[in-house]
Amino acid sequence: MEQQNQKDIKTRFGKAIRRRRRELDISQEKLSELSGLHRTYISSIERGERNPSLENIEKLADALNISVSALFANYGVDRGDYV
Repeated sequence: MEQQNQKDIKTRFGKAIRRRRRELDISQEKLSELSGLHRTYISSIERGERNPSLENIEKLADALNISVSALFANYGVDRGDYV
């Protein structure tokens, strides 16, 4: 059960990142430049395959011009609502 919950949060977070990135109409490559993270790393986050560190979550939120709390609250990460 716990492993399933971990996957669900990674999937929800990845979908939130993708949704916000698309709202801003920026590519993964541009998000990579803005965040200082590798494009393939961002791609794997968006697919729910990675468990990013708090530091990387903050880098992504900053690059997406949104607070970490707003990213979680407004994009269904904390509630378990799939976006």
